[in-house]
Amino acid sequence: MRDSKEYLAKKRFFDSVITIYGRNAVLEALLDDTISIHKLHLSDSNKKAPIMDNILREAQRRDIETVYHDKKSLSRISKNSKQDQGVALDIVLEHFGDADEFISHNSSYRILALDGITNPQNLGMIIRSATAGDIDAILLPTKGTAQISPLVIKASVGTLFRIPIIKSDKLYDSLVKFRSDGAKVYTLSSHASYNYTDVKYSNKTIFVLGNESEGVSSTIESLSDISISIPMNRGVESLNVAVTASLLAFM
Repeated sequence: MRDSKEYLAKKRFFDSVITIYGRNAVLEALLDDTISIHKLHLSDSNKKAPIMDNILREAQRRDIETVYHDKKSLSRISKNSKQDQGVALDIVLEHFGDADEFISHNSSYRILALDGITNPQNLGMIIRSATAGDIDAILLPTKGTAQISPLVIKASVGTLFRIPIIKSDKLYDSLVKFRSDGAKVYTLSSHASYNYTDVKYSNKTIFVLGNESEGVSSTIESLSDISISIPMNRGVESLNVAVTASLLAFM
């Protein structure tokens, strides 16, 4: 039993760790004391440079473990040998969790669920709007959707570290779980007959934002309690998904 608990605790910890790369991105993260950091990875082939001195100084100031690797090993860690510049950093996203954990700690909520959002910049901007507005968490599938990366962190302007991110192996199953908790699922569609400003939302609300070009998938649409739309003028078909997220966040 104890081993099982320890395993789950370790798994949860490492599931919440993301790796960013690139000297500027790593230095920015090290300079932000609100960001929890697990480990710094450096290539042993790095040549001396002022920015590397700054990275090492900040890692030492924060007492962060620094590990040296050969170039191939570092590229396996960064997963981007062309752009890592010999530097990678493990960041702990303290607000990462799963649906069960979130439900157990929240009696009411407004969540943005992402169904096939593939553009990292859109994901970052969605996170930024959600954090600034009246959204309690982002429901992020682990497949078929852009994942947390340096591009996402940059687009979110650091707000990624201030809002709960609910990881989902299967978005459909997670939405079913939330519905069993009494949540209502609202999908966005340009063809829906309900104006998003006219709906009276429940105290447990999930807005589903669909793929940039195809919208919400039919599988997820089948779980929708109400499909809502944002009325367009002058023949405009739809808004960018990040703009849609902003409107929902500040509604």
